[in-house]
Amino acid sequence: MATKQARYQFRKDRSRAHLLKNGAHRPRLSVYRSLKYIYAQIIDDNTHSTLVSATTLSKEFEGKFEASGKSIEAAKALGAVIAKKALEKGISEVMFDRGGRVYHGRIKALADSAREAGLKF
Repeated sequence: MATKQARYQFRKDRSRAHLLKNGAHRPRLSVYRSLKYIYAQIIDDNTHSTLVSATTLSKEFEGKFEASGKSIEAAKALGAVIAKKALEKGISEVMFDRGGRVYHGRIKALADSAREAGLKF
């Protein structure tokens, strides 16, 4: 039986391969959810560079949420921030990379908020 980490890595690799095969011309909005914080970055896989990044660990989120940076409200705010930064850089269309995580809860809240702020997936 595979370990929990091995199963997570398999899901992550499978979803990333599907994204890269079907939309290599668009940047990728990659989301990582830890126990305490949420990280989001827009990556250009052609040049292997990060174009825009945001996290609930940053000072702009400090003290805003009672349940720290791991709440659904924090994920919604992070989605709006990453979309705003992307639109300022001229990025309007991205692929959403959930990173092997299930698309619900904080991951879904971030994606929905980024869509409402103007990013197209």
